[in-house]
Amino acid sequence: MSVLRRVGMTLGLPVILLAAWWFASAGSTSFFFPPLSEILDSLVEEWFGPRLAADVWPSLYRLAAGYALAVVVSLALGVLIGTSRTVRALTEPVFEFFRAIPPPVLVPIFILLFGLGDGMKIVVIAFGCMWPILLNTVEGVRAVDEVLSDTGRVYGLRGWSRLRRLVLPSASPQIFAGLRQGLSVAIILMVISELFAAENGLGYAVVQAQRSFAIPETWAGMLMLGLLGFLLSLLFRLVESRQLAWYHGLRRAQRSS
Repeated sequence: MSVLRRVGMTLGLPVILLAAWWFASAGSTSFFFPPLSEILDSLVEEWFGPRLAADVWPSLYRLAAGYALAVVVSLALGVLIGTSRTVRALTEPVFEFFRAIPPPVLVPIFILLFGLGDGMKIVVIAFGCMWPILLNTVEGVRAVDEVLSDTGRVYGLRGWSRLRRLVLPSASPQIFAGLRQGLSVAIILMVISELFAAENGLGYAVVQAQRSFAIPETWAGMLMLGLLGFLLSLLFRLVESRQLAWYHGLRRAQRSS
């Protein structure tokens, strides 16, 4: 019953909004606001048809590559900075400087450095979404309980064993918070990076449809982006709930006590 309730709470509001949109636009004759039925027809025919391989999969590849690169770099740097006051003091001004620069502003520079191919787009995504992951990792590592840290030393936890068994599990709730924020930023930057000298991708296809005044295709592309974000968020929540099952169980036990 709890599973059905979760599904109902997750899908209830989107279904209601789509139903309201369907009936409100049913008799629309506006060129810029076509009926939802036309938009859904375009979504099925175009975005789940030829554009799936031509535009959706390339976008997902860039998103996955950029996000994975950001996760690896951010976790490595975050653990290093969080465990060393010296490294943190040296790197904090530099990171604060680069964090304040909007990634889209750096796109022309990345084009000069990495060309017009997928490499540039992957770097834009990685650069933009690494900051929430990095900062949350640093704060999570710094916030490791001192009692747990002292207990680990008593039991001889050193080096990699201490990192794997103590530091990362303790910091994992905050790390996952950064990963969730980074995923949202990655989706946005995936679209932005495809607006510059691209030949395929979701962002490129939506802009091309808009410039061609293919209004149903434009709306369908935006629906596709929303659907992609929803599915990725749902997948992330499933992974997070599995990896942090011990943490959520502990929170429930504390609330019930």
